[in-house]
Amino acid sequence: MTDMQKPDTRPANPRFSSGPCAKRPGWTPEALKDAALGRSHRAKIGKTKLKDAIELTREVLGVPADYRIGIVPASDTGAVEMAMWSLLGERGVDMLAWESFGSGWVTDVIKQLKLENARKLEAPYGQLPDLSQVNFDNDVVFTWNGTTSGVRVPNADFIPADRAGLTICDATSAVFAQKVDFEKLDVVTFSWQKVLGGEGGHGILILSPRAVERLETYTPAWPLPKIFRMTKGGKLIEGIFEGATINTPSMLCVEDYLDALNWARSIGGLDALVARADANAKVIFDFVEANDWIENLAEAPETRSNTSVCLKILDPEIVKLDDAAQAAFAKAIVSVLDKEGVAFDIGAYRDAPSGLRIWAGSTVETADLEALMGWLNWAYQTEKAKLAA
Repeated sequence: MTDMQKPDTRPANPRFSSGPCAKRPGWTPEALKDAALGRSHRAKIGKTKLKDAIELTREVLGVPADYRIGIVPASDTGAVEMAMWSLLGERGVDMLAWESFGSGWVTDVIKQLKLENARKLEAPYGQLPDLSQVNFDNDVVFTWNGTTSGVRVPNADFIPADRAGLTICDATSAVFAQKVDFEKLDVVTFSWQKVLGGEGGHGILILSPRAVERLETYTPAWPLPKIFRMTKGGKLIEGIFEGATINTPSMLCVEDYLDALNWARSIGGLDALVARADANAKVIFDFVEANDWIENLAEAPETRSNTSVCLKILDPEIVKLDDAAQAAFAKAIVSVLDKEGVAFDIGAYRDAPSGLRIWAGSTVETADLEALMGWLNWAYQTEKAKLAA
C-alpha cells in the first residue's frame, strides 16, 4: 500500500467546497463584463439588474406569482435572521435541528430572542427529528438540507396545507438542486453562493402571502434594527421585493448571479439542475457502496443530500482510535488531496463528526467527481499505510 500508484485521471476542476461553491462550467471573468460597476444600484441600470435577478429567480425555481422575492444583506444568515426577528413571537414556535446551522437558529430563538414558548425537536448528525411530532399550530423553523450533516427532508409531505403557523425554511443548500415545495413554505431563504456558485454576501428572502399578512398585522415586542425592517406604517415595504435593496449590494455579485441564472435557464432550468446534482451524488453513493472503509453520515437513503454529501470513515482500525486520532486521519486524507491539487475544501464542517464533505451540486461536473473517487481510495490507502508504519 505504501507504493500504491496515483490514479491517471485528475478532476479538471478540483473545487468541491460547500460554499462558496464551484462556478458554473465554462465560467470566466468575462461573464462579468456587463456589470454596472461604479453605478448606483438605485439608478435605472442598477434597479433593472436587481429586478431581473428577482424575476429570473422566480422563473428558474418556479416560485408562485403571489410570493415576494427580495435580495437582502448578510447572505442566508441575514435572510433567516430577518425572518425570525420580524415574524416570530406571535405564537409558539417549533425549532427543528439536526446539524450545525439548524442548531444555531435554535440558539438565536431561545437565547437571543428569549422566546419562552419555543420547543426544540433535535436529532443527532445523520438523522432527522421525528417530523410527525411537529406542531403546526406553532410557527416552525427548519433547514431543508443540512449542509453540515448531509441530511435533508425527503419532501414536504409532513407539512399540512391547512397549518395555522408559518413555516420558515432555510433552504440554502437545497434550492436549484432539489425541488422544494413553495406551497408548503411561508418563508424560504438561501444564498446564491451555494448551488449556483455565486459570490458571497447576499441573501434571498422569499415570502408567502401568509408571511406578508403576519408582517403587516404583528409587531414584535423587541426593537428591530434598520437592516431587518420590512414594514413601514404597518405595510410591507414593497420596494425591497422589486429591487430596491435595504443596503447597497455589490453589482459585481449581482452580475455573477445573473450569469448563473441564465446558465441554469439555458441548460433546461430546475429539472436539469436537479438531474445534474442527482447524477453527481450517485457517483459518490456508488463509491461508498463499493468500499467498506467509508459510509454516508446520513443514515436513511431517502434523507441523503445530493449537494453536501457528508461521509464518515468506517474502517474498524480507524474507528477504534480516539476521537482526536480519527479526526487527524480524516484531515490527513483532506490534506494530501489538497496538496495533490485534486480536491479542495472537502473536510467535514468544524462542528460535525470527523470525516469528509464533498459538494455535488449542480455546477459540479460529474466527470470530475468520477475522477476524484479513485483519488479518495489512493489517499485513504496512503494514509492507512503511514498509520501502520
